[in-house]
Amino acid sequence: MGFHLVDILIVAAIGLALFGPKALQSMARNTGRGLGQVKDVKDKFLADLPMEDISKVTEQIPKLPQIPLNSRQAIQMLVTSDITEKKEQETGKGEATENRREVKLEESH
Repeated sequence: MGFHLVDILIVAAIGLALFGPKALQSMARNTGRGLGQVKDVKDKFLADLPMEDISKVTEQIPKLPQIPLNSRQAIQMLVTSDITEKKEQETGKGEATENRREVKLEESH
């Protein structure tokens, strides 16, 4: 869902009309500085995290089922789960019929 060039141009034109070129330039500069400061804080925070401890904890957590991020992944996961269920049912039925044959053979002897 991002922004398109036309959307950005419309917002810039409205901002230019409302605030004027000097105020708009000042707001853009301050926004850029603010974003830079946010990035610096994020980098410092990530540098202070104990990554070794976090990786040990995540290795101990059992793997959770994957969550689909979009509809295509959801459909693919549903289809593959249906296929694996059918294979499991077929192998289960195959084992059951083999067991029945073994029992019949033992009874006949």
